[in-house]
Amino acid sequence: MPATDLPLLIDAARAAGEIARTHWQGAPQTWIKEDASPVSVADIEVDDALRDALLVARPNYGWMSEESPEDLDRLEREQCFILDPIDGTRAFLRGEETWAVSLAVVSGGRPTAAVVHLPARGLTFTATREGAWLNGDPVRVSARPDPDGARVLANKAAFAAEHWRHLPSFQRSFRPSIAYRLAYLAQGRTDLMLSLRPAWEWDIAAGALIAESAGARVTDRHGGPLTFNSPGRASDGIVAANPTLHGRVRDALV
Repeated sequence: MPATDLPLLIDAARAAGEIARTHWQGAPQTWIKEDASPVSVADIEVDDALRDALLVARPNYGWMSEESPEDLDRLEREQCFILDPIDGTRAFLRGEETWAVSLAVVSGGRPTAAVVHLPARGLTFTATREGAWLNGDPVRVSARPDPDGARVLANKAAFAAEHWRHLPSFQRSFRPSIAYRLAYLAQGRTDLMLSLRPAWEWDIAAGALIAESAGARVTDRHGGPLTFNSPGRASDGIVAANPTLHGRVRDALV
């Protein structure tokens, strides 16, 4: 990985955030994709700008984006950009603040540089394999060991009885952007983040590195390692917490 990958991602994320802000709270043209999720002209404009900026700088890297057509050439590349131009599109379209530009570089299946940028909140989470930061200051996950009473970010479906041997008495909350949920975990403001349904790589690649570099164990729902730039472009869920809490939550899951 070139030493300049993280600064490149930071500059690209901030420029993309400014483009997105020109549409935010402005009722951009919107349509529904085949998977029934919304997409707007803002998502496409940001995606195009990121592709131009990043692939001009790194023409030998592969490309995986939620809003770009699949390019199987990425499977032949050692490095790949994995990104979501606007993670939390529904929140973005509602005029809320909890949407993010999520960018990662993956090398050999593992993230090596990441940015989760929340323009409306003035928050920029960054990471390499050596550490994680919020607006330049180091962040660290919480040390809470016990699932009972732990603060968890997850959607309602994750708490269905069918997923659990024993459902701990979590303190539950939610954020619409998966990338922000993982960054929030890295900051120590929640103890656990999980999703028990398939997780798209563009939603989790950047946040997974930020959380892991802040001290979390980050796996799929079964405790297996996450591998990025995969043919299927998705993992079997995601569980992220400090190692002790992660192990106890995994023990409670089916």
